[in-house]
Amino acid sequence: MKHIIVMATLLITIVGCASNSPVAFLRGSDITASDQAPDQKEYSESIPGVGSPELIQRTFVGQPPLIPHAVAKYEHITIDENVCVNCHITDEFKGVKMPKMGASHFSAVAKQADGMPDVNMVRWQCNSCHVVQADAKPLIENTFIGHTAK
Repeated sequence: MKHIIVMATLLITIVGCASNSPVAFLRGSDITASDQAPDQKEYSESIPGVGSPELIQRTFVGQPPLIPHAVAKYEHITIDENVCVNCHITDEFKGVKMPKMGASHFSAVAKQADGMPDVNMVRWQCNSCHVVQADAKPLIENTFIGHTAK
C-alpha cells in the first residue's frame, strides 16, 4: 500500500512539472521586453527665497529634509564649490529665512577665514541624502503612513 501512495505522489509531481502553462512574470511582460521609461516629471520652478517654497514634511524620524525647489539651474557640487552652502550655512540669506545646515554637517575644529564653521567633507555632497521632489503620482499604490514622533 505504501508503494502505491509513493508512486501516485511521484506521478502527480511529474505530471504537474511537465504541464504547458506559461510562466507568469511579476512585471507583466516577457523578460526580453525592454522597460518603458516613465514620463519625465517636472520639478518645482520656485526660486529659493522668492515666494518661500513650503518645507516638505518628513515621513519618518531621521529622514533628511527634502529640497522644495529645483536645483538644475545651480552649478554642480565639486570638491571646491558647493552652492548649497552659500544659502544654507546660516538660517538667513539676504534677509530671507531658510533652513540652516545641521550641526552634524560642520567640522568640529575647522573654521573659515570669516569665522564661520567649515563644512565637514563627509557631508559635502548634499544630494547624496537630500533630494528634489517632483509633483508626481506614485507609480504603484502605496499605503505607507509615516511616523515622525520622537
